[in-house]
Amino acid sequence: MPSDLILRLNPIIDASHTRNRKTSPPDSACFPGTRKVVIRGITSWIDTRIILGTTAAHVYWFHGFAGSGKSAISLEIARIYAGSGRLLASYFFFRNAGDRSGMARFAVTLASQLVAAVPATASFIQAAIEAEPGLLTQGVSLATQLERLVYGPFRAAVKRGIIVKTLIKGPFVVVIDGLDEWEDEQGVMDFIDHMLDYFKRHPSIPLRFFIASRVEEHIRTRLENDLVFLANLDSHGARRDIEMFLEGSFEAASLNNRVIQEYVRAHGEWPTKWDMKKLVEHINGSFVLASTIFKFIIQPATAKDPSTPMERLPLTLELNGLDPLYAQTLARSQHFSHFRHILSTIALLERPLPIVGIATLLGIERSKIVQVLLNLQAIIHVPGTDEEDKVTVCHTSLRDFLTMESRSGEFFVPPSFHLHLSYQSFSSFFEGSGDLASSEESGSPAFEESGGPAYEYGRAYTDVHWKSCALSDTCDLVNEIERLEASQPLHTNKLPHCAFLCTMLFYSLSLETFDDILYGLTESAKQLALAAESSDRRIRLWLEEDFEYGMPESSVRTVQFTKQTYETLKHDLQRASTAIRAKVCPFEFHPSIGT
Repeated sequence: MPSDLILRLNPIIDASHTRNRKTSPPDSACFPGTRKVVIRGITSWIDTRIILGTTAAHVYWFHGFAGSGKSAISLEIARIYAGSGRLLASYFFFRNAGDRSGMARFAVTLASQLVAAVPATASFIQAAIEAEPGLLTQGVSLATQLERLVYGPFRAAVKRGIIVKTLIKGPFVVVIDGLDEWEDEQGVMDFIDHMLDYFKRHPSIPLRFFIASRVEEHIRTRLENDLVFLANLDSHGARRDIEMFLEGSFEAASLNNRVIQEYVRAHGEWPTKWDMKKLVEHINGSFVLASTIFKFIIQPATAKDPSTPMERLPLTLELNGLDPLYAQTLARSQHFSHFRHILSTIALLERPLPIVGIATLLGIERSKIVQVLLNLQAIIHVPGTDEEDKVTVCHTSLRDFLTMESRSGEFFVPPSFHLHLSYQSFSSFFEGSGDLASSEESGSPAFEESGGPAYEYGRAYTDVHWKSCALSDTCDLVNEIERLEASQPLHTNKLPHCAFLCTMLFYSLSLETFDDILYGLTESAKQLALAAESSDRRIRLWLEEDFEYGMPESSVRTVQFTKQTYETLKHDLQRASTAIRAKVCPFEFHPSIGT
């Protein structure tokens, strides 16, 4: 039953501590021999027995600034308790990583790990699902799912004495890393509130939560509580740990770097003790800065940056924090064609894609993608294969840097690029659809077979990127649409472009916060007419399969317009009707507009 139950739960397979960190960030692990004091303090707290009648904290909130090493410590804690059989579950949030940045599959993922850790809970979880058939749907609250699928089954196993031998060692623990990367702030607060309420109701339950995050206000106000043990990573000196990391990393790099080897033969030790002292002082406790600086120093030379590691080391001491390092690294590839589109895509994708997915999405050759990315390996993980492994940022702070103009300057990725991504996503779905692309009526081949990464991404996120642009305070949608239209080659097939604008503008009419109703109505009618009059015979398939996607179903909107606008709207709808009936009969299309 457990295997069938796991399939039914449909957990996120790359959310736990056992995931492939290269393809599912954060890619953080404690360097051997480091963070011993911090880890000892955490394990001592977890191992403390819960005594009946006491109000001991069940939750450990481990907070610190970005890049201080929280994820690496979370990973180590998860590994320790997995080894002793007391890890109930682990979950590593990561922004813009698809489901791992939301709550839709959080409870079912914890439940599936609970089944693996305590197999006897499977029957309790199965019974809960059978009692509430809709329990696994998104219409059920997170609190209900956690109560029925995680807390309740674990408590039942404890009450029946099923795990008494394991509990002799101490309580079970759930490790949650990157809670601040959970994009739904209200969802985070609801989760914390319900978790603390559960421990109030069951103070003797042998279960503890280890939660690591940055200090965000919506988290702080909930976790600064008598039921929570607070620990600030920033208060733990990391100087010696960072020194050990740098010494070990430079030593390993020198084994395979002829330039460093020849320099050492000619000049002696490198880096010198003085170099190391200055680097450690400059890094000032940030492990992500230490890692990025190291990668920046030892990265291979290029035609644009022919400097050696020995020449780069003193340059890093002049850079203040991560931002200048990010800018210096990005500059190594900005002269390549498509650099800006590739960088902007990686920054704004809702979930990572492999190289082949990015290439298909942007309509760029894979070799061009690789050419840009190879020089950015200090800050972006570049997979060894094009097909499966995903391109990911090494740390969330890079995405923060790119989306804040005050920090990134010329490398800034504006919200308006979401419109371009929405169009590319729609095109990938449109061109890659099995019906649309393989139909005998189609006059052009598909860019990608149905089910490929860009096709699946287009199906899932076309509307998400559109909304990010349409509802942004800093994005002028009408102006951006005009720019998009102007960028289309004169002799290109107009159907995908017109179908996209018609579909998404109709979709916008159903958004309560979309204000430009008149533009949405008139422009969508115009694009419908242009699409219908195109020479592409896939117009029927688009109307039958996809047009309904953008139609507002139940919303009622009121708009006033002039007689001239009315006549234009009526004319465009009549054009569309005539063209459609001429091309796709007996398909019926009878638009009407009231007076």
